[in-house]
Amino acid sequence: MSTETDRDITSRPAGRAARERIYRYVLFLCASLSIFVTLSIVVLLARDALDFFGIVNPIDFFTGTEFLLDRGLYGVLPLVSGTILVTVIAAFIALPVGVAAAVYLSEYASDGARSVLKPALEVLAGIPTVVYGIFALVYVTPFLQGVGVPLNTFNTLSASIMVGIMIIPMVSSLSEDAMSAVPDSLRQAAYGMGATKFEVSTGVVIPAAVSGIFSSFILALSRAIGETMIVVVAMGSRSRLIDFSDPLSNLLQGNQPMTAAMVQINGADVVSEAGFKSMFAIGLTLFAITFLMNLASNRIAARYREEYE
Repeated sequence: MSTETDRDITSRPAGRAARERIYRYVLFLCASLSIFVTLSIVVLLARDALDFFGIVNPIDFFTGTEFLLDRGLYGVLPLVSGTILVTVIAAFIALPVGVAAAVYLSEYASDGARSVLKPALEVLAGIPTVVYGIFALVYVTPFLQGVGVPLNTFNTLSASIMVGIMIIPMVSSLSEDAMSAVPDSLRQAAYGMGATKFEVSTGVVIPAAVSGIFSSFILALSRAIGETMIVVVAMGSRSRLIDFSDPLSNLLQGNQPMTAAMVQINGADVVSEAGFKSMFAIGLTLFAITFLMNLASNRIAARYREEYE
């Protein structure tokens, strides 16, 4: 005779089992859809990029130092250097400020302050990027000119500042989540040894959350690399290769990153077949850069991830 403990608790009525299978298939389709869309974008980019490389020598594209549609010059180096310059300046602004904000929210802020500040950061992340671009052009550039910085109307510095401000919420929010996941037992052990709150924050919490913090850095920088409207509005449309002999001039003048060049090509009234196809080659290059950054982020995060029980 069977007892209560002999019953198969995994069995389900036929109707429920059928519904579970349907749910499973629907969820699988949703997961597969994201992979399918990503692969489709890569395949289409690669197809049109190969058409472009059939017209323009790939060596000329990847090593060329000028990008001028009207002259048939399609060197991607100035666009890559402009993108890297904006990203580096934005990183100098966003990363320290974002981590400092995350430390405050995680370790210092009261529950009331956290309930106000964190939603405020999320609102900052929701502002349309074209608004940042207009703000850079109308307010940031005139302000910097007013304090004696010899900026052109369209310049790299103002655009980079606003890109940095734009990605601060991503850095602070993800870093704060990583810090909040650090067990309180580590904090209490440090306090028990006489450490101050600042020493606990910088010597215990940040090292323990370093994988999550670094991941937030890479995701934020990937977002900065792909930013379009801020650089289109505030940075100008003339590509320049970085001048290492006069680093300051790179910030005072305008420039053109990869995303802005793609917008320029798409908006041109008259463009050759090679010029139009170059948009896909630039897009594939941009995709490769962000993909490698995210791959490195995953590897580093896995290498330094701390697991707690």
